[in-house]
Parts: sequence; C-alpha cells; structure tokens
Amino acid sequence: MKHTAYIGLGSNVGHREKNITAALNALEATRDVKIVKASSLYETTPVGGPADQGKFLNAVAKVSTTLPAARLLSLCVRIEESLGRKRDVHWGPRTIDLDLLLFDKQIVSSEDLTIPHPMMHERRFVLEPLVEIDPDVVHPALDRTARDLLTDLGAESVHD
Repeated sequence: MKHTAYIGLGSNVGHREKNITAALNALEATRDVKIVKASSLYETTPVGGPADQGKFLNAVAKVSTTLPAARLLSLCVRIEESLGRKRDVHWGPRTIDLDLLLFDKQIVSSEDLTIPHPMMHERRFVLEPLVEIDPDVVHPALDRTARDLLTDLGAESVHD
C-alpha cells in the first residue's frame, strides 16, 4: 500500500546543504521510498536550544512510501545516525534532523511516534517549505491546510 508522508529536514552543523542533500539521497536510495518533491532550502534562526548555535538550513520533502509510519521514522533515525547526528543537547546543534511531519491523514500518539508532528503548526521553518511544495495538504488534527496554518503565523518570512 502506498502512503504519502512529509519529512522536515534541518541542519546547522558542518556543510548544511550537503547534509540535507545526503539525507535526501539516502531516502531516495531506499527501495520503499520515493521522493515526490522537495522544497527549496530556507535559512532560519534556531528555535529553542542553546543560544550560541548556528543558523539552520531547512527543507521539507514529500515522499511516497510502502513503509508504515513507524518504519519510516526508524529509517529517518538510521539516516540521521549515518550522517553523524548526535543527541547530546535537547534542541542542540545537529548535522541533520529528519522529522516525520505528516503521514497520510493519520493521527498517531504513542511513546515513539507522534503524527502530525506536535509543533509543526507553530513552526514557520516547517510551514514555509511545506506550503512551497503542497499548500493544500491538510493537518489532520487541526483540519486546516498548511497555507492556512502559515497565514495564522503572520507575514514574516523565514528567509533572511
């Protein structure tokens, strides 16, 4: 069965663009995942975490997959680890961060997995690239489109 998922990507350590490209390539190299569309890169100021960390590059990818949500999340964690992701500081600097934002119209809340991503509707660095690739995708818990959620945040752009 084919599923549609949206994955947020971010990097603020090392060669940020290369890290995001490597993560997208790793997703695409997986037999059960096909990247349908990827957004532009957005440079953003970190939200939360240590004050002295560098700016992020962020993007969102729409993927088609036969994997169930939990296995797609596990794949994302493996890709993060393979690209040197360390989980030393909560919301700290990272080579790569892959967040499963949406998975079909599913709403999941478990110890290991929360879909939709619990803060995506508050994060411009998620919503701007998401709107770029699919403005009409619906947040299933809020029953609002990505475009509407971005509008709710106001007019400020994440681009510097």
